[in-house]
Amino acid sequence: MLHMATNAVSIPQSIRDFLATGPLAHVATINPDGRPHVSLAWAGLDGDELVFATFADQHKMDNIRRDPRVVVSFHAKEYTGKGLWPYVVIDGRARIVGGRALETMDYLAQFYIGPGSKYPMRDVPDGLKVRVTIERIYGQGPWRQTKS
Repeated sequence: MLHMATNAVSIPQSIRDFLATGPLAHVATINPDGRPHVSLAWAGLDGDELVFATFADQHKMDNIRRDPRVVVSFHAKEYTGKGLWPYVVIDGRARIVGGRALETMDYLAQFYIGPGSKYPMRDVPDGLKVRVTIERIYGQGPWRQTKS
């Protein structure tokens, strides 16, 4: 597995290419009692950070405000090989940057719907944008370079 430390995160092109296929994200945050909370989201890279957004102040946002540690996993939409389907897991620290959720969803729509697409629901509240500073990346796919 490929593991990257906080100060040395370099996102391989193979991971950038994989995330550009629009795999759904599973965002895991930590509940107040320590149990994990998982929700589905559109997410993708913006430069060297992961971004996602929400139009409602959801449970995961309360969790991020209290504890910024998140894990986001993605699995391939299709796979014709043998063995495990390709997947990527990103550990990091999230920060809510507020507003501009529709702008973020429009950006992500190019990966989830297609080039030039916009998020289809236009009459939405301002929402919240989240940026994740990537601390570690691992998974199964062409980016897997070393065993842990």
